[in-house]
Amino acid sequence: MMNYSPGQPDEPAAGFEPAAGAVPAIRAEGLTVVRGPRTVLRDLDFAVPRGQITGLLGPSGCGKSTLMRAVVGTQAKVTGTLEVLGSPAGHPTLRTRIGYVTQAPSVYNDLTVRQNLDYFAAILDPARTATDRRREVDRVLTDVDMNSHADALAANLSGGQRSRVSLAVALLGTPELLVLDEPTVGLDPVLRRDLWNLFHSIAAERGATLLISSHVMDEAERCHRLLLMREGEILADDTPDALRTRTGSINNITRRSPGSSHGYRSSPMYFRVSRSIARSAFSPSTNRTTRPRISTRS
Repeated sequence: MMNYSPGQPDEPAAGFEPAAGAVPAIRAEGLTVVRGPRTVLRDLDFAVPRGQITGLLGPSGCGKSTLMRAVVGTQAKVTGTLEVLGSPAGHPTLRTRIGYVTQAPSVYNDLTVRQNLDYFAAILDPARTATDRRREVDRVLTDVDMNSHADALAANLSGGQRSRVSLAVALLGTPELLVLDEPTVGLDPVLRRDLWNLFHSIAAERGATLLISSHVMDEAERCHRLLLMREGEILADDTPDALRTRTGSINNITRRSPGSSHGYRSSPMYFRVSRSIARSAFSPSTNRTTRPRISTRS
């Protein structure tokens, strides 16, 4: 078990409250990504508040990973405005301020868990002493409950353990923004619960911002805000309570899907919510859909 309370609250823990008028952690206007003949992200406007957990939810292929790559500055052919922590996305000054976990674990198989973490800690801050690096590595190992596997080769770890090492790498240096691409996929329910407790602790105690993608719909209730995506567009940007009020359906979104490998997957209820939101945004007079307006402007 991790070093955080194992209990699962009915409501998300309160996030860090940013000062009134604070610059959002992420701000996008007209954000578009075109890959070949396909528009992957289509003219997105949204803002992610600081110090909270924002869930990026939607089915596979809707553009979640592309949006996350744009935020961390690794996505090509991005147009529009995208500011991260007050700077343009991809700016060199952001490299030590953002932690990023990809879907595929980013570890070296021929190194132990501790060696992987020590290597990345040295890259993150070359001036840090070996003693300070060791202390930092010990901290993140405890965060992700991998102390007992610290000397194991990464090649010998399970898929879930490798994912936890990738998360530990992202936690090095206490980043202000964590961008986590489906970090709980393939994890057992107990570990998934403990990771969410860790995420809430990071937001509440360290004031960090977390952007977490998922197609596991029960995780919607664990976020402070939700960005609901489909086919490269944002259908909604609101709190779980507000979405519940708007659609009357999100209460059912946490229904367990029998036969799922990790407990929950996108259920038909997601698409019912999506259709409900889409209908509310449809304008018969123009025969065009209107993008939802954002309520988190600074």
